Amino acid sequence: MAIQWFPGHMNKAKKAIIDRMKSVDMVIEVLDARLPGSSANPLLESISARKPKLKILNKRDLADDARTQLWLDYYNSQFQTQSIALDASERGNVTKVIQASRQLVPSRNGLDKPLRVLICGIPNVGKSTLINSMIGKKSAKTGNEPGITKAEQRLFLADDFWLYDTPGMLWPKIIVPEGGYNLAASGAVGRNALDEEEVSLELIKYLSKHKHYRDLLAARYKIDEDDAELDTWREETWLETIARRRGTILGGGRIDYQKASEIVLTDFRSGYMGKITLELPNEWLKWLADARVAETKLHEERARREAERK
Repeated sequence: MAIQWFPGHMNKAKKAIIDRMKSVDMVIEVLDARLPGSSANPLLESISARKPKLKILNKRDLADDARTQLWLDYYNSQFQTQSIALDASERGNVTKVIQASRQLVPSRNGLDKPLRVLICGIPNVGKSTLINSMIGKKSAKTGNEPGITKAEQRLFLADDFWLYDTPGMLWPKIIVPEGGYNLAASGAVGRNALDEEEVSLELIKYLSKHKHYRDLLAARYKIDEDDAELDTWREETWLETIARRRGTILGGGRIDYQKASEIVLTDFRSGYMGKITLELPNEWLKWLADARVAETKLHEERARREAERK
């Protein structure tokens, strides 16, 4: 199942961002540190290509520290780009963000030349929580459901630092299947656009392939089989075992896979499994390259069929 979610208000957000991009000096993109590649908006990249960028890897408290560093190194190696990792609830974030931004655009400072910054991020990435922690009062709407912020807001981190907050926006088509599942697992996609059981199975599949994450999974659900046996388990076996451990059993001994799937996704999103990152830079680049090849073949096949029809 392909994960797709682009509500009407996101199309309005796209138009607003394109319009605002003309008058800002740089762009801050808030990413989920657990899935930096999947949560980076390719649409934003295309419309902000010439602007300096600060990539904020938010929710670092939930992410794998070693993998977070690899992502920071990856983004810091890119042209006119800096990256920092933050926990939105920490104090001192405003200083870190202002310092990093001024390094990217040193020519804009003072009341006569305020630094004008557009801040963007996918739904439920923690952008509004981060903004609230920086300005010291609850100005941006927050919530657990994606798509809370619906209109642009202008905020002031300092007298000469203007921050334009925009609604969370995905993009019209998610071409990387792994990215779609990761976004769904993180809670960035509305529930009406996903199948929790399928998403949880994909999440378990990835975690069980990596020894450290598999150990976290086994520890969370008190699964004490030896490594040799766990090596042979498919994701369906994991989910069934988790369901039995958590007692999600229906009448007649039938397993409630829906309830078990919701438990797995909630535990991942809340960090109860441990610190986990669902992708490495090299993994993401390979997924993206494969997806582009598949997308090209799909367009070619459609063109061929259209030509035959005519």
